[in-house]
Amino acid sequence: MSIWILGARGRIGRAVATRLREQGIEPVLIGRETEIVTEIGRQRPEVVVNTIGDYAATALTIARAGLPHGGHYLDVANDLVAVPRMLAAHDEAAAAGSTFVTGAGFGVLATESVVVKLCEDRPTPSRVRVDALASVGMAAGVFGQALAATTLDVLTSGGRRFSSGRLVSSRLGAGARTLALPDGTSIRSAEVPSGELLAARAASNAPDVTVTSALAPGSPVVRALLPAAARLLAIPPVRRFAQARMAAIAIKDTPRPRPYSWGHAVVEWPDGTTREGWLRAGDGMDFTAAVLAEAAVRLHDGEGKPGAYTPAAALGPDLAVAAGGTFVL
Repeated sequence: MSIWILGARGRIGRAVATRLREQGIEPVLIGRETEIVTEIGRQRPEVVVNTIGDYAATALTIARAGLPHGGHYLDVANDLVAVPRMLAAHDEAAAAGSTFVTGAGFGVLATESVVVKLCEDRPTPSRVRVDALASVGMAAGVFGQALAATTLDVLTSGGRRFSSGRLVSSRLGAGARTLALPDGTSIRSAEVPSGELLAARAASNAPDVTVTSALAPGSPVVRALLPAAARLLAIPPVRRFAQARMAAIAIKDTPRPRPYSWGHAVVEWPDGTTREGWLRAGDGMDFTAAVLAEAAVRLHDGEGKPGAYTPAAALGPDLAVAAGGTFVL
């Protein structure tokens, strides 16, 4: 079995490797080497798990390197640049017999899987709202390149939502709300432009879709400053400087703020019927590592279908259960 983990020295990469070893699988650990694409073509791994980050710039090139030998690909992208680029390669991957899965982590799967469950055997809904409410503990270290790049991708893309079937602009941080969680706690969230939006739309075909995140800025003052900050960060030299500084930020050991991470969805139909559901998981990053490990094994075992997909579309919503999640529907 040949499973490569790119970015194996990071938290997610290390955790994926540990989970695979627990199943008797010894993955090949790869850092951030510049020859990755060449080596994938030469050594022909069956599955590539990409945790390097900066997916908008590099993910599709890495995924395509495996096409000549029908290799499969996984990443944890969750922005509105990298995710649609990967999904647009569907026909290319299908023709090669490869499966590309983007968003294979808490981001995307935690909410997508709930939407799929709520919409099973139901007509097309009129409206869907999903809320990604991760609870993540931080180990001592630095912020890191992957997380810095993803954060800046969100900040610079501005708000988005689906309205009447069209992807339209909205204000980043709009729709702020306080959600009561099933465990009796509560949390603030607000709208963000993320891959969950595309996954929820595809899973439901609803014309109106919004997504909020607990990671969105909660302060009204910060939200008011976001548009100007986004314009500034869109300038390449400014972005490179900001990403380098952000990646080097020192992080202290910090326990996760809440006992559980939650994926949440509310689905409404034209007749007024509404269904609500949750996915409960532990630490959001640990869940992500479990998703990647489980998906990598399933792809190797031939359970994927050729093409480019989000995780529940590729491997079913119960992938979330296999990774340690519990549905509360």
